[in-house]
Amino acid sequence: MSNLLRVLGIGIAMSIGVWSVQEKAQEKPAETPVAATTASTAATPATASSATAAVKKENPVKSSPEVLAAAKKIFGYDCAMCHGEGGNGKGELVDSMSLKMKDWHDSSVLSGLSDGDIYDLIVKGKDKMVGEGDRLAPAKVWGLVHYVRTFQKKSSAT
Repeated sequence: MSNLLRVLGIGIAMSIGVWSVQEKAQEKPAETPVAATTASTAATPATASSATAAVKKENPVKSSPEVLAAAKKIFGYDCAMCHGEGGNGKGELVDSMSLKMKDWHDSSVLSGLSDGDIYDLIVKGKDKMVGEGDRLAPAKVWGLVHYVRTFQKKSSAT
């Protein structure tokens, strides 16, 4: 009986820990500029959606070695099978799924995408790519955005 109580206590403690980490990751609400908020409330529905679409999402997560290490791990599990370990677009599933992947080392590939665009691609997916959706906390997705950007930086540095 005492072993059962210990296991239940550990399980409850772990659940509380996971819950608190998730709460902290979601504490920072997305900030919308006051001008965009005022414009969207005074505009018609058609212009309101285009006004909010024009607002760029900025990455709220600071790039650090820890953030990049965690993102590299997630990338290895979820992304490398198609995008390749080094972001070269030569993952092991490319041929079997008939995919045409871009090489992220090419500076022109990522330069036209904002951090918000990359975030949306990761969360929502595109074509055959299944989005992460709610499987990853927003802070982890923003970390992946930083990690994806490192591929472009590596190629421009060489």
